[in-house]
Amino acid sequence: MKNSLLSNRFLFCALSAAGMLFASCKKDDTPAPAANTVVNVATNNGFTTLVSAVGTAGLTSTLNGTGPFTVFAPTNAAFSAITVPSDPAVLGNILKYHVLSGKVLSTALPTSYASGVVTLNGDSVYVKRFSSGNAYVNGVKVETANVDASNGVVHVLGTVLLPPAASVVAVAQSDTSFKLLVQAVIKCGLASALSAPGSLTVFAPTNAAFRAAGFDSTAIANASPATVTTLTNVLQYHVVPARAFSADLVEGLTTAPTLLSGKSLSFSVSGGAKVTGSGNGGSASNIVKVNLVAKNGVVHVIDRVLLP
Repeated sequence: MKNSLLSNRFLFCALSAAGMLFASCKKDDTPAPAANTVVNVATNNGFTTLVSAVGTAGLTSTLNGTGPFTVFAPTNAAFSAITVPSDPAVLGNILKYHVLSGKVLSTALPTSYASGVVTLNGDSVYVKRFSSGNAYVNGVKVETANVDASNGVVHVLGTVLLPPAASVVAVAQSDTSFKLLVQAVIKCGLASALSAPGSLTVFAPTNAAFRAAGFDSTAIANASPATVTTLTNVLQYHVVPARAFSADLVEGLTTAPTLLSGKSLSFSVSGGAKVTGSGNGGSASNIVKVNLVAKNGVVHVIDRVLLP
């Protein structure tokens, strides 16, 4: 009887130990819940194009890392508006331009463009938080701010940000619709000044705008010294020595000083953004494209040459 009790007790202990071991193994085999990283936030919110692009560029593991990161996340519609590069290196450079090191909530974003904020690709974005609470990145409004992640924060954009050109001159040189503007800048010896480091806003007339003002390619090439002086003044009148994105061009902004001493531009946003030169007889120029970013400023495209 005693041996039987001992045997039963031994069997019970053995089964209990086995049960505890099984329970322990079962608990250890249960995967830990996935961290809510910035990549998972994008996935869970339907940013399929962004998530796919991050994978193509080989950045998934980076953005799933410790961080913290601040990600300006373009929507699917934003990516649909551009031709997404197929080269992983080029695509990666664009994506890294949307990422800051550190967790920056919208309330901590800068309130001026005094200096850019360096991104993971080494270039700077220009972020401004207005008194209204709205924040803009390179002139693009943050549609949804402060989507929290375990390794940072996500701010949603409706536009893909493109890394800046080397200078405002480089912006013009990259687009044939500014061929006459580039020719005029070179003719007047302004290329170096407009390529130097700084903060400029250039209102860039199209080729059609130059022709309408009497400055076709032949007229620029054959310009007399007096005409070159006049043209130089006109070109300087298109440059404001401060960085201003489209969000800054509000109805309350009546004038802005230019590089042409003592001369300012006037603005209106009713019925579409417009800029008027004091010598244009009240005829405004439409601002037809905005926020072309350069390392030393920003370019807005206009359809009329501004006259001082």
